[in-house]
Amino acid sequence: MKTPGFWYRPRATPAAWLLASAGALYDAASRLRRAWVSPQRAPVPVVCIGNLVAGGAGKTPVALALGRRLAEIGITVHFLSRGHGGSLAGPVRVDRHSAAEVGDEPLLLARAAPAWISRDRPAGARAAAAAGARLILMDDGFQNPSLAKDLSLLVVDGGSGFGNGLILPAGPLRERPANGLKRADALVVMGPDRAGIGDLAARHGLPALGARLVPAAEDVARLRGRKVLAFAGIGRPEKFFATLAELGAEIVGAVPFPDHHAYTPDEVMRLVETAQERQAVPVTTEKDLVRLPPEARPMVEALRVELAWDDPAAVDAVLEPVVRRALRA
Repeated sequence: MKTPGFWYRPRATPAAWLLASAGALYDAASRLRRAWVSPQRAPVPVVCIGNLVAGGAGKTPVALALGRRLAEIGITVHFLSRGHGGSLAGPVRVDRHSAAEVGDEPLLLARAAPAWISRDRPAGARAAAAAGARLILMDDGFQNPSLAKDLSLLVVDGGSGFGNGLILPAGPLRERPANGLKRADALVVMGPDRAGIGDLAARHGLPALGARLVPAAEDVARLRGRKVLAFAGIGRPEKFFATLAELGAEIVGAVPFPDHHAYTPDEVMRLVETAQERQAVPVTTEKDLVRLPPEARPMVEALRVELAWDDPAAVDAVLEPVVRRALRA
């Protein structure tokens, strides 16, 4: 679904207040589930990269960056995901699958290290460990109580923070920050901290790890000054459009789609034709590219981004306890 605009406006919007009672029910059901479910422990350490809002925080780039760092240390990392948007329940190791089968994020994760999708998280963790994982990086699943986490990192957008501060569907929150922060070990603040996330982390005694998404240098050189028709089906497409504008591309059109949108051939052809009419190139995200029909991908360019840490040493310090356990396993 598309992110409702009122999620990131003041609480006083009529739509938010009308949905506030539904948000209270959602919150109560989530707290009850966490209270009643006994987490199962995996054979190897589990690091969860989660968030408190629905979509658009940057969990997958954080997971990829942590995977690279842990591999440098010499730890065999496997990724674990629910496979949102995919048809397979798993556990299954991502191989030559489509986004329709396993979701888009697992396809990106599988390029970096073995990746598993499993709606049953403990079963997925056992499968990964049996296949040689010494540490599991779980992309999302912070609110899922079925699998015990050895380390939990919450990813927060430094610009939008927690939106209007209300629970789904009245706002973007999956749970109240005060509750979520009690189960977190650190916060990852994506981009400039305009929402006071660092101060919030300090009040809860948590490290705040600054990070930012950096477009690949060759993509910046290729797109700077060019006319582009931008489109994206991610949690907050406007962030992608802003990135293109910041790197110097001339945006002649910006087309948002719902998060995890499954593109049809006709949709892509319309985008390509519109771009041609405007003498532009169609550009999207890597996550969107894997959801395009295979025959349409050569007609579209993708902007690649990587995560850069403000203080890599602080990241290593947060990881140190699970690294020690993984190296002993």
